[in-house]
Amino acid sequence: MATNLFDLTGQTAVVIGGTGVLGGAMAQALAESGATVAILGRHAGRGAARVAEIAAAGGQAFFQMADSGDRESLLAARQAILARTGGVHSLVNAAGGNRPEATLPPGSDFCQLPQQAWRDVFDLNLVAGVLLPCQVFGETMLSQQQGSIINIASLSGILPLSRVVAYSAAKAAVINLTQFLAREWATRGIRVNAISPGFFPAEQNRPLLYEPDGVTPSARGKQIFSHTPMGRFGEKHELGGAVVWLASHRASSFVTGQNIVVDGGFTSVTI
Repeated sequence: MATNLFDLTGQTAVVIGGTGVLGGAMAQALAESGATVAILGRHAGRGAARVAEIAAAGGQAFFQMADSGDRESLLAARQAILARTGGVHSLVNAAGGNRPEATLPPGSDFCQLPQQAWRDVFDLNLVAGVLLPCQVFGETMLSQQQGSIINIASLSGILPLSRVVAYSAAKAAVINLTQFLAREWATRGIRVNAISPGFFPAEQNRPLLYEPDGVTPSARGKQIFSHTPMGRFGEKHELGGAVVWLASHRASSFVTGQNIVVDGGFTSVTI
């Protein structure tokens, strides 16, 4: 009998940031593959809406209130999830974002970038986004001697894109920490990988990629199109295959320490 490499039935996937556009799409993909998905976040209304969407599509999910920047909050969430499901098989760290104060518009002075804004972006993307969740849920996976951690990095963590200097540096750190944990936990049953999306319209970057009508690509959007061999932005569902592949031990059992780039070919263009 053939084995479905991507069947996650009976597994629990924790998705931090699952109430967002991209995190939500990945949560949906995991649920469609059979996983029971625990959506972690700070907004109960958005969490309930995401759970309802997954249930309407035939999946299983529940919302658990948690602040990924607060260790005690994560520990309480872990306890509640374990009491409900008995284990955690995969963790998707999809929380993150940027701050306007930490960007550098054309003509601005890097030397005047506020230190607190820089720290805020690193706290959001590296500490709350990866470090604390990996410590808390990684501890459970170590006791199980099995698990898959998937950190959501960014194309800008590979290429230092203009304007988003703090965000780019933080995501580069996410990739580096991913590789460190992969090496540390490789013989203990835990695989740690990253996914670096290219340009996917979401809540924060939509005003940057589109004109106010929300349809016409902005000047920056057109510039991105010209640099992307596929000539378009990514669509949220196009991250689903990568996250399910990495979550499935059968499908990616020898894959760890990798940064999977989903960018329409953007990084293949050098000029």
